[in-house]
Amino acid sequence: MARRCQVSGKGPLVGNNVSHAHNKTKRRQLPNLRTVRVTLEDGTRKKIKVAASTLRTMKKKAAQEQVA
Repeated sequence: MARRCQVSGKGPLVGNNVSHAHNKTKRRQLPNLRTVRVTLEDGTRKKIKVAASTLRTMKKKAAQEQVA
């Protein structure tokens, strides 16, 4: 399974490690993925991988819907 958020599509970024001597080596910055169980419309539960930032947004939107 790819290291990609199944909701927002966030994936790994590529950058450089930079040493004190300014030597550069390639590195990957991986998204902070969390496995969450989601209940679908038909009542079944499914595990999906969601980025932590997306999870925060989903919780925020759910809280706003309850207030409004």
